[in-house]
Amino acid sequence: MATRDSDERAGGGTGRRALLGAAVLGAGGAVLGVPGAASAAGPRHGGGHGGLKGLPVPTVIGHRGASGYRPEHTFGSYELALDLGADIVEAGDLVPTRDGHLVCRHEPEIGGTTDVADHPEFADRRRTKTLDGASVTGWFTEDFTLAELKTLRAVERIPANRPHNTLYDGRWEIPTFEEVLRWQNDQTRRRGKQVWIYPELKHPTYFRKLGLGTEERLARLLRRYGKDRRNSPVIIQSFEPTSIQRMNKLVANPLAVLLSGANSRPWDFVETGDPRTTADLVTPEGLKEIASYAQGIGPTLDLIIPKDSTGRLTEPTTLVRDAHRAGLILHPYTMRNENPFLPAEFRKGADPDAYGDAFGAFRTYFATGIDGVFTDNPDTGVLARADFVND
Repeated sequence: MATRDSDERAGGGTGRRALLGAAVLGAGGAVLGVPGAASAAGPRHGGGHGGLKGLPVPTVIGHRGASGYRPEHTFGSYELALDLGADIVEAGDLVPTRDGHLVCRHEPEIGGTTDVADHPEFADRRRTKTLDGASVTGWFTEDFTLAELKTLRAVERIPANRPHNTLYDGRWEIPTFEEVLRWQNDQTRRRGKQVWIYPELKHPTYFRKLGLGTEERLARLLRRYGKDRRNSPVIIQSFEPTSIQRMNKLVANPLAVLLSGANSRPWDFVETGDPRTTADLVTPEGLKEIASYAQGIGPTLDLIIPKDSTGRLTEPTTLVRDAHRAGLILHPYTMRNENPFLPAEFRKGADPDAYGDAFGAFRTYFATGIDGVFTDNPDTGVLARADFVND
């Protein structure tokens, strides 16, 4: 996230946070710091100050595109997300190739998201590695050149839940992030409105130890395409706070820290001996620290409303209120339509690929005052938002 103007260097990105907050919370910032649910009066827009100007709230973010309907992180998935009304497309999860290109895959291990296992020429690339403390066996992007990866094709990652998506197995190749930036420009021209993207830096500590630091590579690409500024339509996210701190020094883009389960520790904290857990980061003190270098957080939905032992929702936490008081926006993840991914009270039957009451779940999460949500089904999210703001 490149050299910035002096006012952007000062105060850890305060200007960016103000712009982001003005757009997501309304030009007057009416919700900022106010406990309780968001107003259902209708979508709020930025007041001409840049940042996320013009995006409705709650913002619907296409998770890896429209991955409920197409294999994730493909141009087919990305374009469908826009067709279905997504305000922002998560394009993509960024991992490097052996020759240093950033490509879009859910994880560096690609055995579950490509047809690499069907390529005998790559059989000897299969290996077991330790990725963020876990043993993982498969094929890894850092062991392939870009040219080699381009011979592969994407497949559906969770076919048991989405057998219909397997129809599209083999149709699309693995996109590079540079191709995504060009695609963003092309789609903006074709659609007559600005297309926003929300890339994620995956496992940055792991890759830095391999000599493939991803933050600098991302910053160089953003600078090359003139998208490294505080009003650029590119939001950068990562589960590693120190990676976002690094990006804060490289570019001026809006930044967000992703947050996993309350008892988890970011891997960069494990590596550096920082004893804090996610539970520490979501305290008022932890959120204030995040706000010194980022403009938003992407918590798991369970940090917004925890579930009990039966999978049913309990009472909302104070995270939305506390984050807003710290000046942070919240884009939690991930809403999906299928039964296994919904809170128990919104499931319908036991079929793993059948839809439950996703609209009811969206309504419940929107009522907490979140500023947006990642969803595999952008059309459902758009309709749910319309129901919520017009209720």
